Amino acid sequence: MDDKPIFDAARFKTTTRAQWEAAAGAWRDWGPFLGRWLGPATEAMLDLAQVGPGQHVLDVAAGAGEQSFSAARCVGPTGQVLATDIAPSLLAHAAADAQAAGLHWLRTQELDGEALDTLPAESFDVVISRVGLIYFPDRARALAGMRHVLKPGGRVGAIVYSTPERNPFFSIPVSIIRRRAKLPPPLPGQPGPFSLGGEGVLAAAFERAGFGQIKVRPVPSPLRLPSAAECVRFERESFGALHQMMAGLDEREREEAWAEVHAELAKFETADGFVGPCEMLVGVATKEAA
Repeated sequence: MDDKPIFDAARFKTTTRAQWEAAAGAWRDWGPFLGRWLGPATEAMLDLAQVGPGQHVLDVAAGAGEQSFSAARCVGPTGQVLATDIAPSLLAHAAADAQAAGLHWLRTQELDGEALDTLPAESFDVVISRVGLIYFPDRARALAGMRHVLKPGGRVGAIVYSTPERNPFFSIPVSIIRRRAKLPPPLPGQPGPFSLGGEGVLAAAFERAGFGQIKVRPVPSPLRLPSAAECVRFERESFGALHQMMAGLDEREREEAWAEVHAELAKFETADGFVGPCEMLVGVATKEAA
């Protein structure tokens, strides 16, 4: 009898939603920093996906919408942007900020990224997802949904982390917490920050989903903050995945884990502040006409 543990996708999704609901305010507050940090990767995604005036764009796992606003400015008032997420509190911030910015052509909708087939077929010119696709338990279904909503010739664009060794600002905390919480290696099919970062992995996922004209580009995205302590504060307030991993630790054990994270990340402090190595992959693919 096979008694190997099985990844519980439903539980993961429920926990993920709860973590993002709890972190919604902090994620919104970190918006200006997110824009600076992920701005080059976001610009590359929108450029490669050829987002322009009058287009209809779907943002999947939009969070508080910082990249949705960038897309809205690209399409202008003759276009439309629909920002979707599973956490309504994040979307409430996105909607309020869009209204304040006068981006009335940006709408929000609570929607699971694996349920895009509930949207009308062939209704979008572009689908984007910034650091979202890596956390979908059923990635194939999410990509199939993206293909479903795209018009023929439409494009999908995604931003994901590359490999752990190129992202120590994140991989170091993950490894420390995994060791301290005595967590086993990720189970087969389990989503995670580096699940699409290996050589050719993102391109292969697009290809399996039926997309063509695939392009994947690395974009250096170092985190620049005043200190390692600020990086730890950012991760504590905003990275739900790390809190999920700490669920089995008591308060003292969590504080000890964060102290070790701080000590390890301190090696990236320079005379100009903290510079955390990070590399994102920007992938774009096309729904080719039949």
